[in-house]
This record gives sequence, C-alpha cells and structure tokens, in this order.
Amino acid sequence: MKTLSETMLSAPIKSSRLIRSLTTLMASLLFCLPTIAAPDSNRGQALDQVIAIVDDDVVLASELQERVAQVVANIQQQGKEVPPLPEIRQSLMDQLILENIQMQLAVRAGVRISDAQLNDSMLRIAQQNQLTLDQFRQALDADGLSYAGTREQIRKEMMLQRVQQGNVNQRVQITDQEITNFLDSDEGAALTAPDYRMLHTLIPLPSSASSADITAAKVRAEKLYLRVQEGESYEEVLATTPFETTDLGWRKAADLPSLIADLTTTMAKDETAEPVQSPSGFHLVKLADSRGEGELIPQAKVRHILLKSSAIRDEAATEALAISLRQQIIDGADFGELAREYSEDIGSALEGGDLGWSSPGQLVGEFQKVMDQAEINDISAPFTSQFGWHILQVLERRDKDVTDDIRRNITRNYLHKRKFGDELETWLQKIRDEAYVDFK
Repeated sequence: MKTLSETMLSAPIKSSRLIRSLTTLMASLLFCLPTIAAPDSNRGQALDQVIAIVDDDVVLASELQERVAQVVANIQQQGKEVPPLPEIRQSLMDQLILENIQMQLAVRAGVRISDAQLNDSMLRIAQQNQLTLDQFRQALDADGLSYAGTREQIRKEMMLQRVQQGNVNQRVQITDQEITNFLDSDEGAALTAPDYRMLHTLIPLPSSASSADITAAKVRAEKLYLRVQEGESYEEVLATTPFETTDLGWRKAADLPSLIADLTTTMAKDETAEPVQSPSGFHLVKLADSRGEGELIPQAKVRHILLKSSAIRDEAATEALAISLRQQIIDGADFGELAREYSEDIGSALEGGDLGWSSPGQLVGEFQKVMDQAEINDISAPFTSQFGWHILQVLERRDKDVTDDIRRNITRNYLHKRKFGDELETWLQKIRDEAYVDFK
C-alpha cells in the first residue's frame, strides 16, 4: 500500500505533469490526491454539505467531489477508460472515511509533523526527481497545483504513515527461523544474490564482417586490454577511443546479459576481463564494484577506562587521574584490574573495561579516531569524548565477513514489508468496523 509521498519518493519524474504522473489508476484509488486540484467549474456549487459523520468528525461533499475530479483527470491523462462514476465515488468515499479515522487517531495520539520535518521531506522529494525546490514549485504550478496545498497533503501523508507504523509494526513479528527458511528458498536466494556494477565497451563489427575486419577488431581490443593490464585505468584508456563505455549500474547476475553475467564470478573488483567475442563485436568488461558477497569490515577488540569529572573531581583532576592510570599500566599494572576499580563505564567496568569487537561507526567519533590510530597493545594517551576522559588499548584487529549478516538483514526487511502490508489491511478493516459512521 503506497501513499502519495512514498510514490513520489520512489519514482523519478521526467515530465512537467509532475503530480499526476505519480498517482495510480483505479487499481490504487485509495492513494490518489485528495483536495489539491478541484476544477473551477464546481466552485460555484454548494458542495460543503456533510455527507458522513465519522466518529467525532465529518466528511464533506466538497472533499469527495475534489477527489473524484482528480482521479478522473489522472485516468483521462493516461488515456484509460474512466470507470462508472458511482464506482469511483464509492471507492473514494471509503478512502476518505479511512483517512478521517486515522487522522483522528493521529490527533488523539499527539502525532505532529514539524515544519522542519516537512521541509526535509519536500527537499527529498525534489532531489529524488532531480529538481531543486524552486524547480519543484514551478513543476507544481505547471500542473495546476499549489505548493502550499501539496505541502499540507504531504504533511497529512506523513501523519498517516506514523499512525500506521505505530499501530501495525507491533503486530509484525519475524523469527530467526523464518529468515533461515526464506534464505533456503529459491526466492530468498534470488533476493539476496550479490549485486555487480559492470562497465562495458563494445568494439563493433559490421553485420557482414570479413575475416580481416574480425582480426582488426580483435587486435584493437587486445591492445586496449593490454594498456589496462599495464596499469592505465579502464576509463582513461577507453576515453581515448571512439567507442562508448556504458555503466550498467547495480544489477544481479541474472539481470545482466549472459555474456557479461558469466564473467561476474570469475572477476575481482576493479578487474578487466580479456576481450570476449560475440557476433556484434569484441567486448571489454570491467567489474567496477560488487556487494553482497565477501563483504568484509574491519573490527577492533578494545578495552578502555572511562573517568568523568564531577563536583568532587573537576576536569583537571580527572585528566590527571587518567594520566596516572595510564602510567601505572605502562609500568606493569593490570589494565583490567584498574578498569574494574576506576572505570565509570558501568557496562564494561566489571568486564575489565572490555568492549568486545567494535565495527566502524559503532562508537563515538573521538573514540573511533583514537582506536583506529592505536597500535595493538599500546595504551593510548588520555583523550576526551562527550562521555568523559578515556584511555584505551586495542587488543586485536580482524576483518569480519558480514555477508551473512547483510543477507539476513535484507531478508528481515523484505519479510517485514510483506507482512506489514497484510497486517495493515487487517488493521484498517478493524478500525473501520469499530468506527461510528453515519451517511447523510
């Protein structure tokens, strides 16, 4: 179930019909624009009568009419046949009631979207569509839509998302066994297969190539390949030729042309394969990058002593104590014993200051910087972070293969998204059944 803002974030827009290109047809009527493009011809009519009471709020005829007008315009723009208006009105009436119920839940739960959060979302939408905010505003104007109205619609969509997430996420449970079972399936294998980013250049052959043509093309391809093997970059070498180099983007092997897919498992990152011949010519292929296979991250096993200044021990005295403890360790005192006695990091003090294996980005910046620069077994000079004064010791370093962790996280997110959709439908039906709705 995609809301408008999700659709805007997931689909780049390439025409001036900015918003209308984002909304779907009757298959997703529940997510068309509501009130930001009403035709002028209806404005003189009395459309503000109440057509339904929904718990503590109401649905107005003008809301339904504007929603219908927008949906019809979207369908007509895409050249599709407009379904009977009664069907459209009924679907949109159901949508308005559901939205009304959810917005009341949002208000009661104190859900708020600040202007700063809304500005970030508007900027992100513009950037996803390769537009500046000014260009985004202009595109809306060209589509006959107001920027202010669109902002408020996005604010509403964000509130609806928060209400849905808050109520539905707690209903979604993913077990480790489910993840394992999915990974063992063909679907799981396809989902978590490695991704490759390949560069491709074709030295073409004419359709009726002679043996001389083939030999000349082969020699040229081999010379280019040799230059790369001798140290020149693939990109620089091919830039000196009249042949076009294409970045195929991130793709799974199954989504690549078979000639290129066959190379993925035989190449290392940044490697260029020997020229491959096909009826169309000779192909030069480089594996620019890969992910999802053999993913290694550097880790450090580290321990530390944390000292915090206080009313009893000021900053200078705390630094002096850190310097003293460091010298004691250098002189032979046991790091772990001093950590258990002095460290004010409750989580690690009883373990002799042991923080276990740490990955990049896991610890605060100041700590990460000193840890990265420290030699194994050396005792660092005292340094400060937002938590206080530290001294640390790196005990070991390793590169950990996190491929399996990544695959399990991808699977967990996929299964969560799939279950979320099912649970959302169930929850929406539940709140609809429990709501008081009186049609007028």
